[in-house]
Amino acid sequence: MSNLKFAWPRHLGLRVGDWVMVRTQEEIVATLDDRDRLDNLPFQPEMLAFCGKRMRVAKVAHKTCDNIHKTGGRRMLDAVHLEGARCDGADHGGCMADCVFFWKEAWLRKADDKPNVLPPINSQEAIRISAFAPGQEDEADPVYVCQVTALYEATTLLPWWDVRQYLRDVTTGNHSAWNICKLLVFAAYRHLVGIGIGYSALIGAYNRFQNWRGGKPYPLGSGDIPDGMPTPTEVLDLKVGEWVEVKSSAEILKTITRNGFNRGMRYDMEMSKYSGERQRVEMRVEKLINEHTGKMVQMKSACIQLENIYCRAECTAKRVGCPRASNTYWREIWLRRVDGPNS
Repeated sequence: MSNLKFAWPRHLGLRVGDWVMVRTQEEIVATLDDRDRLDNLPFQPEMLAFCGKRMRVAKVAHKTCDNIHKTGGRRMLDAVHLEGARCDGADHGGCMADCVFFWKEAWLRKADDKPNVLPPINSQEAIRISAFAPGQEDEADPVYVCQVTALYEATTLLPWWDVRQYLRDVTTGNHSAWNICKLLVFAAYRHLVGIGIGYSALIGAYNRFQNWRGGKPYPLGSGDIPDGMPTPTEVLDLKVGEWVEVKSSAEILKTITRNGFNRGMRYDMEMSKYSGERQRVEMRVEKLINEHTGKMVQMKSACIQLENIYCRAECTAKRVGCPRASNTYWREIWLRRVDGPNS
């Protein structure tokens, strides 16, 4: 696809809550290179359905996390997340990851700006093919390309100690100043605990304080089972719409390895904040694209996604305040079926 010069701005200075219009297909194509990317970020075929729609900024995506090379925080330029804009996987083999899209600001215009009138084009097939690695579109088990698999290329390293990111979290409306302060104080306390001196005393003190104020206990992600040993399973056969209660951290830690895994699925410490809460099943996730390889992975056992439960980047090292809102996935053994939302 040819890369046209476009005259509209790449940076709109958007904040959380701003209303925007997604540009037309013709306008967006004019920003893309021959790989259907802008600044190495792919424009996915599933995003075409949003062209011409009026939408609101959910978060400013000035930073994200690296789940490919595990380098920590990553800086993203001129991008936002829009409310309700998640990938349905229709052009990526039915991937059920339900990822939030990154929207370059060049693909958007402020709600009261007029669109640019460009000659009509039919680029949908070319954009559809860009969902595959070169030459893979006709393979039975292809390598897929999406924003998640390309995220490392589309970003640069953002050290956790660069305080400008936290200032931008506040000025963009991603977080209040008070919330960022709380997250940073906890990050410092978590670092102190990680040193290992007085480990039990520090966690005990934290839990006593949280118990006094009605808060959650210290998040732990290291289980009781030695790495390499088999982990238990439980079959609930949960259905979409059913209510469940997240088991206590103590119960869950008995089902995961010291590295935090149960049969290949990680129990992230970000998930511990939901212990004891009642949530509703949103979907049973059966297949996902591996972010590192681009290959589709079929789930061998139940993988549950809960409604409105996603990573809020509150307690994981090096990515405090990340706005990406990645979904969390739950083994059925970490949940118990209940009758409804009330205790």
